[in-house]
Amino acid sequence: MKSVKTTLLVTLIAMTLACGYSSKATPPVAGTMPTIAQLAPSSTAAGGATFTLTVNGTNFGSKAVVNWNGVATTTTYVTGSQLTVLVPASDIAASGMVQITVTNPATVGTGQYGSGGTLAETSSPVNFTIN
Repeated sequence: MKSVKTTLLVTLIAMTLACGYSSKATPPVAGTMPTIAQLAPSSTAAGGATFTLTVNGTNFGSKAVVNWNGVATTTTYVTGSQLTVLVPASDIAASGMVQITVTNPATVGTGQYGSGGTLAETSSPVNFTIN
């Protein structure tokens, strides 16, 4: 009788673990890849004043961020194809080349068990020239 109880207990535990105690969350999927088509202006003079850089392209999310040499900036979303950023004079004090990218941030899953999120995606770099 004791072995029957033990067998039933082991069976119930095995069935309980097999029927729902595993993770049901799915990993995030690839997000939307932004692309940069044009910078306006495409260059500026070293030592110049603060200016607004307009980034035109495609697939910009509403929380997209313009990166200046890999550093996220305070970005204004205009449309899904245009972003603007205020570039301070201190960032253009010396001549050189700056890489501009746009990042669509990751989104958290909202489905059951946190499923359905997306990964952050960053565009290919476009060079901005400081003369």
